[in-house]
Amino acid sequence: MLRAFPALSRLPIPSFPISNKTTSAFSRMSSTPSPKCPKFIRVEESKICSISKADVIRFSLVSYNILAQVYVKSSLFPHSPSSCLRWKARSQAILSVVKNLGADFFCLQEVDKYDSFYKGNMESNGYSSTYIQRSGQKRDGCGIFYKHEMADLVLEEKIEYNDLVNSIKDGNIPSDDKPNDKKATGNEDAGSKNGSIVETTQDRGDPNDPRVRLRRDCVGIMAAFKLKHPCNHFVIVANTHLYWDPSWVDVKLAQAKYLLSRLAQFKTLVSDRFECTPSLIVAGDFNSVPGDKVYQYLISGNSSSAPTMDFLEDLHIPLCSTYAYTRGEPPFTNCTPGFTGTLDYIFFSPSDHIKPVSFLELPGPDSSDVDGGLPNLFHPSDHLPIGVEFEISRE
Repeated sequence: MLRAFPALSRLPIPSFPISNKTTSAFSRMSSTPSPKCPKFIRVEESKICSISKADVIRFSLVSYNILAQVYVKSSLFPHSPSSCLRWKARSQAILSVVKNLGADFFCLQEVDKYDSFYKGNMESNGYSSTYIQRSGQKRDGCGIFYKHEMADLVLEEKIEYNDLVNSIKDGNIPSDDKPNDKKATGNEDAGSKNGSIVETTQDRGDPNDPRVRLRRDCVGIMAAFKLKHPCNHFVIVANTHLYWDPSWVDVKLAQAKYLLSRLAQFKTLVSDRFECTPSLIVAGDFNSVPGDKVYQYLISGNSSSAPTMDFLEDLHIPLCSTYAYTRGEPPFTNCTPGFTGTLDYIFFSPSDHIKPVSFLELPGPDSSDVDGGLPNLFHPSDHLPIGVEFEISRE
């Protein structure tokens, strides 16, 4: 689905007010720790070219899997204090984190109360947004929130990975990448929370049928923005959440290749329509650890190790992980007793005009605020927010 938007006049950005209701909620929680708000850390000067401030645009982007409330059950998070799992407290904690980060763009995953909560609350804090809900019976989705004062949304396109089913032929997914057992298992991204909530693979049909395997109800969204700066630079921001099961690498690879293929086409469309050379940023929960097949495909575009991809047109665009570029991938972005590792990334397409200059700090394995696993009183989700400040120079 493609939507174009007229350029909007510059709107005043309101301050970040906290309502009386919110204030009273926080006062009742005053005896408990406040949510942790990480800070942006400047990249070493040796990695940044010296550019006059008058010739650059700077903006920040945060990616954050906020944990859909539909998945928040004490049986799935027995390690978490019950008080931090309740929606009333957790929703305010999430808003507090977002408010204090104050990023120009937020790519949020597992948003399941978009119309009733996030859209309006983010609007009151100066953000417009675009959103896609997952396919099938799922109630969560991906949203891109952006500051009125920073950018205008000019074009968007939504991605339904179930569309892959219409592109395949029998036998395209070889058995080498399939799980040995028909019911796949794994702990990545608290896989038990997904498997416990939704129907099992066997309920959908034969998991050896690629049409069954690829129907995972995952989604993504791409949006082109015109930055409100005299140089009128365009930026494409994509947000996605790939399938969770670590045993189903073939499915995640298919989704990753479809994502990059669609992005390449979208970038061409934006370039032609607006006669520009847009920068490209891709964020989300990729449910893939550094160095695995999905991660390697995203940064290399090499599908030789992924023969399952032959039914898709290969329109790769080069990507680089911002954390790998600035400081190295963090030890973890998802932290539960069952699984702790890095699953969330912000990629960018390298060029002479864009570079990361700051990154959002993350706690280390020995940090007391992650002890015992997430969510907890310091972190309202089982994931941590990651973020980058970009610098764009004049073309």
